[in-house]
Amino acid sequence: MFIQDYISKDYPDFDIADSIEEAAEIAREFSYSHVFVTKNKLFLGAISLAFLEESPEGILQSLEIHFERFAVLEDGHLLDSIKLFHIFNSNLVPVIDKEERYLGYISCDDIFNEFSKYPLFSEIGAVIIVQKNYRDYSFSEISKIIEENNSKIFGSFISSLERDEVQITLKISSENLSSIDETFERYGYEVVEKHYDDEKEELLKARFGFFQKYLEF
Repeated sequence: MFIQDYISKDYPDFDIADSIEEAAEIAREFSYSHVFVTKNKLFLGAISLAFLEESPEGILQSLEIHFERFAVLEDGHLLDSIKLFHIFNSNLVPVIDKEERYLGYISCDDIFNEFSKYPLFSEIGAVIIVQKNYRDYSFSEISKIIEENNSKIFGSFISSLERDEVQITLKISSENLSSIDETFERYGYEVVEKHYDDEKEELLKARFGFFQKYLEF
């Protein structure tokens, strides 16, 4: 899951002397939200298609004060890109090396395709969301509750962290669900939501935003 394994190169970067119109046209053709501007292959920044379409004719250099500086390093992890997709409302993120040379990009599709392979999303099971005071929850305790009830964890993540309360979303096998609920309650956890096989896909799609929130906490 390292960035360097997912770099795409089919979408061109634009030299600072290229025209605004050309950059906007190619971004529309690819259905991408931003273009990436370089000078001698050094990354200068990104600019959104929406802004390009509202700009007067000219070259990209005339918009330099509006360039957005966001990128990931080639030796980073896919998770490093999640916050950038969210903050910059982008469907692609540029990849650079340590000398800030532009290497290519990764897209939202790369993220979805990779994480869809994980048991958290691919396995059939139950999804349970539990809540507890942030200072009191423990992943080891949660694992113990699940496994002592002869169920297995396919994946978990913190889906909400507000004030002093934390919500943990769990994807588990479907055995002994009622006893798992009761055990959580005995340990002071509130079972906020329960979703079983027929609802799992819709819930997981809705909760996929946790990747975008990763690193914001």
